[in-house]
Amino acid sequence: MLPLEGLVVVAVEQAVAAPFATSRLADAGATVWKVERPEGDFARGYDDVAAGQSSYFVWLNRGKRSVVIDMASDAGKARLADLIAGADVLVQNLKPGAMAKLGFALDRLHAENPALISCSISGYDETGPMATRKAYDLLIQADSGLCSITGGPSEPARVGTSVVDIATGATAHAAILEGLIRRGITGQGARLSVSMFDVMADWLTVPLLNHEGGRTPRRVGLAHPSIAPYGVFQPREGPPILISVQSDREWRILARDFIGDAALADDPRFATNVARVKNRTSTDAAVQAGFAARTSDEAETLLLAADIAFAKVNDMAGLAAHPHLRRITVDTPGGPVSFPAPGVQETGAARSYGPVPGIGEGEE
Repeated sequence: MLPLEGLVVVAVEQAVAAPFATSRLADAGATVWKVERPEGDFARGYDDVAAGQSSYFVWLNRGKRSVVIDMASDAGKARLADLIAGADVLVQNLKPGAMAKLGFALDRLHAENPALISCSISGYDETGPMATRKAYDLLIQADSGLCSITGGPSEPARVGTSVVDIATGATAHAAILEGLIRRGITGQGARLSVSMFDVMADWLTVPLLNHEGGRTPRRVGLAHPSIAPYGVFQPREGPPILISVQSDREWRILARDFIGDAALADDPRFATNVARVKNRTSTDAAVQAGFAARTSDEAETLLLAADIAFAKVNDMAGLAAHPHLRRITVDTPGGPVSFPAPGVQETGAARSYGPVPGIGEGEE
């Protein structure tokens, strides 16, 4: 039996953040009713690379039941009311206030069903000066300051995935599970709200505290702003390698066994991480000298022997061929699609994953 088997979720959702949260609930066995407009979730049209369908939609809507509802019509409102009446969880990411305007004010829904768990996902929460503004992933990346610390020195950059949406969906998923645990103890539901801006501001705590402490972060590309050496180095031959030295003990090992200069371990310019970051140019130059004397294969062999963390700087072709990549295959209206498996595995309980629905395919 899956952990959420028997749970009913109504998802008035579109795009990425809310579908991420509800896809995880569906994976765990919940019946997820995905409410779509007659034209469908607009994420269905983001691209056509997954057997002729949107990669976003295929990834985030497996195992759900699509139900088409025109919420502007009386019949549509009646259908949605029936679904919500039988729901344990309601997830929605319409514009703040939209559910109330449609006749589904959360105050009333919770008064009628105190055990209901609702989760509203928005850009800037439901109150405040920017509550009514449209908000999408890249807009929040920019507005939160994330782009200012992403990329190389010359200009800010977008994180290469929809990190705000994914972070918000994961946060909502965790909050819903907390609500379910509490309901199991007290019988009481919960009214939850998660904003994309709040989630990203939380994730940016460390760079914000550095700024407020007088050390505003700079964009440093493939390097770590607070740890050194932690970045990319070029061997004499072969592809670049990214290494991470997390402690002064590891630095001593790297200096002795890889750079070949044990005296660097006690050199006051390098003896502590704070000193190495302050003297990053000299630190990186010493490490680069060690790489320049070796091929990529030789460097990897030495780093493994010294137990220093490192990685190849892969691209998507590298991920596709990666020896640790686990995949799942789901059925879709366009045919089977294979993509990376969810991160959690349960010993002795391998999961199967439901199909991706066409528009309205979940109708009873």
